Amino acid sequence: MKSDNRLYFPATQKNKEVIRKAIKNFLPKNGYVLEIGSGSGEHGVFFQEIFPNIIWQTSDPNAIYRRSINSWIKQNNFQFIMPKPLDINVEQRPWLTNKKLTTKIKCIVNINMIHIAPWSATKALFEESKSILKKNKNLILYGPFKSDGLHTSKSNKLFDQSLKIKNKNWGIRDLRDICNLALETEFNLIKTIKMPSNNLTLILKRIN
Repeated sequence: MKSDNRLYFPATQKNKEVIRKAIKNFLPKNGYVLEIGSGSGEHGVFFQEIFPNIIWQTSDPNAIYRRSINSWIKQNNFQFIMPKPLDINVEQRPWLTNKKLTTKIKCIVNINMIHIAPWSATKALFEESKSILKKNKNLILYGPFKSDGLHTSKSNKLFDQSLKIKNKNWGIRDLRDICNLALETEFNLIKTIKMPSNNLTLILKRIN
């Protein structure tokens, strides 16, 4: 970690451009995008620069990551554009008590979180997104997924095994379970985008 508190994640630098290409047509033209689990903040400032008509609202439950996000915001001179990161733990609800901010959020993005959290966190992500997003607004997920109970690559299978060693409640989620949860919470999977390194971007639209 640098003295200015910025953290650097190689995976973030590697995937930020391909994620940009995948999500660009599914973001709102204006308003706020809420990123849940922003990590270092590298994605947040990159997307803020690329999509200047959007306000990218970062969040993370980890204070070290929030300090990193703030440092990235200042380093990029975005402190008068980007709000400070919110302290959001997906399972502690409601996420937002500021009703004015809630009405401004037109999209929720979550990158590489649900496989390093219990399934209850995924359920909370969908349920709270339902309470925030209005009809036809998008919830966007990125990460590795299984298909019909099977891993899509040997590397994903090994990764899944390593996650379960760290925490038995972690693991790569099955796309079928995501779709079922989406329907329960009034979302519809409208697009699945194949990404490098056996990842997917999922575009889920609020249907009611």
